[in-house]
Amino acid sequence: MLRDKFAIVVNHRTFQSTIIMLILFNAVLVGLETYPSIYETNRHFFHFIDQTLLWLFTIEIAMRFAAEGRSFFRKGWNWFDVIIVLTGHVFVGGHFVTVLRILRVLRVLRAVKVVPSLRRLVDALIMTIPSLANILILMGIFFYIFAVIGTMLFSEVSPEYFGNLQLTLLTLFQVVTLESWASGVMRPLMEFNEWAWIYFVSFVLVGTFIIFNLFIGVIVNNVEKANEEETKNANSRELETIQRQLDELKEMLKKERSS
Repeated sequence: MLRDKFAIVVNHRTFQSTIIMLILFNAVLVGLETYPSIYETNRHFFHFIDQTLLWLFTIEIAMRFAAEGRSFFRKGWNWFDVIIVLTGHVFVGGHFVTVLRILRVLRVLRAVKVVPSLRRLVDALIMTIPSLANILILMGIFFYIFAVIGTMLFSEVSPEYFGNLQLTLLTLFQVVTLESWASGVMRPLMEFNEWAWIYFVSFVLVGTFIIFNLFIGVIVNNVEKANEEETKNANSRELETIQRQLDELKEMLKKERSS
């Protein structure tokens, strides 16, 4: 069957490795275009290579569609591939040159889809979004409480960091990233209030080591779920292929008996 032949080609390691190499080559090409001295003197060459890559990606998507049939559009990553390629064909020349060059950068994201381990990781992150709602609410409450307390305690001493609620929230965001929070924020305040360290240490302990670990726990849990889903999908695809082959054998046997 023609569909099975396309599936064999598309799922072959050589085919997948070739696509990865083309994506990486496209990434290097886009990087070189950021150098005006290189791009301006070789504009036609870059345009020719880009059009060649665009058609190669189009052929690849057409082959995968032929291999998967209607199930091709059930996957969000396939929709992403189609949109990137179609926009590359639409935005050509004229006022859309800048848009086209930006879209070339987005093709690099296709490496995430082609490499199974990266795809599972991104799928896990997407699955994490609904689960993070309660954690985000908890973190918002936590930030708000500490921001109000910090504004009340340090607004007069350090107005550039704690002058109002939004400035304090921005300062707390810097503190929770652990970026120069001790030397840049806490120690100058300890010259005016020696107990200021209690506020910052408690915020770091709760914000960084507890809430961020909740984020990590949810992500790890969803990575495991994504791996399980990937295994189930792979098994179902194998079963579908076996079922199609059995159906073909049954039809061949019926024809032989009838003849």
